Amino acid sequence: MSQLPLYEQIYGYVHDQITSGRLKEGERVPSEMELAERFNVSRITTKKALEGLANDGLITRMRGKGSFVSAMSRPDSQSKQAIPEADNPAPVRQTRVIGVLLPDISESYGIRLFRAIEEKASELGCHMLIKLTYDKQEAEEKAIQSLIHAGVDGLIVFPVHGEHYSTELLRAVIDDFPVVLVDRYMRGIPACSVHTDNEKACEELTDYLIDKGHREVALLSTPAENTTTLEDRLKGFSNAFIKRGIGLNPDHFVTNLFSSLPKSFESDNIQVDQQQLRAYMSAHPGTKAFVACEYNLARVLKREIERMGKRVPEDYEIACFDYLSDDFDGPQFPHIRQNEEVMGARAVELLSRLWQGELLPRQTIIDYTLAV
Repeated sequence: MSQLPLYEQIYGYVHDQITSGRLKEGERVPSEMELAERFNVSRITTKKALEGLANDGLITRMRGKGSFVSAMSRPDSQSKQAIPEADNPAPVRQTRVIGVLLPDISESYGIRLFRAIEEKASELGCHMLIKLTYDKQEAEEKAIQSLIHAGVDGLIVFPVHGEHYSTELLRAVIDDFPVVLVDRYMRGIPACSVHTDNEKACEELTDYLIDKGHREVALLSTPAENTTTLEDRLKGFSNAFIKRGIGLNPDHFVTNLFSSLPKSFESDNIQVDQQQLRAYMSAHPGTKAFVACEYNLARVLKREIERMGKRVPEDYEIACFDYLSDDFDGPQFPHIRQNEEVMGARAVELLSRLWQGELLPRQTIIDYTLAV
């Protein structure tokens, strides 16, 4: 019983109270708040349990009054409706609904991931509800609340950047609500995730530039605090120099850029980042190679280099993560090609296995390709 999701444990408790006769027809059932306090869980969890009991005809919910044992819960009603044993999970509807949270969808990264999630969900007969968070924590929290309130059976979440994890995302994980993270994982949080080995990938990308003779290489990134994808890429960048015994200048970490974030790739933000890059290159004229943690940052850098009257790759070399899928001339830069198709399909598969009660590894690593 203790291994069941929390909402199923609460379902079983109330179910047993009714079928044993301790709660009789017409009597009031403990409220969401009372059950939340009794089991030390959130109201999201108790709400799901009571909704399951109502769907199965055991209770009737009356707005503003509470929940009451229904006539269908009587022993003589069991011939009309099979009632599950208290220690069994609550019956679930045949068609599952998946809530999908993405920061944004772009051609360079996101569109292939989304399509893969949709295709696999359709293959398994699942419906989808999608929300875009635009990398804002407040939007992520509201989206999780609304999706769970809408009755989704599980969440696939591409978490936002930020120094702190979303409270609603943490609550869903702690309450054993089925959640699969994509693109990144959460340190110290027991959530199932599927992502690229970003540390190894960035080390390989940096190796590519070092092998071409570059000893001064700069890393371009948005702020990395508590964003495991970026933290791992910074670590991989450092590893490439450390293993060769090459000195690493802290000034070569340019992590104050923003024009790659969702809804941030706009002219004003691009101009600010170009000024930052111009100042860096002026102060470090020996740096002729760059690793960009995100594709749009590589584009911004290339534009600034061309404004200086220089060329890529003749004068400066840029390597990056991801690529523009519909570029008629092919990818502009050597890049790490993440397997978004496999990542998206695997996320849906993992969610399906969580519904079956399987114990899954915390992290599932997806292969990548260095495309040069």
